[in-house]
Amino acid sequence: MVNSSHEAMHRIFQEDPGIFTRTFRSLGVSFPDPVAVSLLPTDLTELKPLERRLDTLLRVDTAEGGGYLLAVEAQGRRDVAKESSWAYYLAHLRAKYGLGPVLLVVCQDEATALWAQGPFRIGPPQWPSLLVRPLVLGPHNVPVVTDASVAARDVPLAAFSAITHGRKPNAPAILHALATALKSVDEETATIFSELTELGLGNTPAAQVWRDLMAVDLSFFRSETSQRLRSEGRAEGKAEGKAEGRVEGQAEAVLLILDRRGLLLTDEAVHRIRTCTDPDTLHHWLERAITATTTEDLFTQH
Repeated sequence: MVNSSHEAMHRIFQEDPGIFTRTFRSLGVSFPDPVAVSLLPTDLTELKPLERRLDTLLRVDTAEGGGYLLAVEAQGRRDVAKESSWAYYLAHLRAKYGLGPVLLVVCQDEATALWAQGPFRIGPPQWPSLLVRPLVLGPHNVPVVTDASVAARDVPLAAFSAITHGRKPNAPAILHALATALKSVDEETATIFSELTELGLGNTPAAQVWRDLMAVDLSFFRSETSQRLRSEGRAEGKAEGKAEGRVEGQAEAVLLILDRRGLLLTDEAVHRIRTCTDPDTLHHWLERAITATTTEDLFTQH
């Protein structure tokens, strides 16, 4: 089952695909900088009942031409079944899109990261037919960003550093640097990466540190912090005008996330979201906006 921490580990690459090239360049693996990035469908199913689905799939176009596919998988533990799944993903993507795929696995613990590096040989030992070599980011190689000025220069990488090292003793120092850096960027960017950081930290002790740092009225966030603040506000009987403001904030948050993810917003969809006055419906749409592949998915009943 996909959890919020899992979601954030790969979603951050949708917000800033350049993290991939910047990080691996510092590790000695050079990829050309992207000039355009497209979010592709993650469903790799061909025939039922077998279903195969990636976490994030991006098409990266470069100035050199051709480009490549970046398939991102968030991995929380060792899973031997993934060895064959990843081989399938790579072969399927090459056949479907005609581009060379790169598999990136992101992990929050070093043991899983070291396992995920492979290489995984598919076939008999005498003559393996396939060799799967994922690129891996984890606590063993993601930079530890504890300097606020460094974090301010690359907020997405600082947020990824906080998520990746969320279980380490130095996590509070990273979070303090990130919190300071978020004050130097625009509100929309701060909103997105504050939310992704809390999702990524999951139930780690560092999550409470982050909630304390973000202890402001974040009523348009989907995070635990904002839900707690909204609940406390209702319990204290805040004025109706403020309640209406929270509903408007939720609606604007839905539109913000859809816009930042590059999904088409029709006038009809914008009107429907902005005129909705039911907090539960808006909260449902806010959660769906994180993973929806089209704006219409927001309103689909499941």
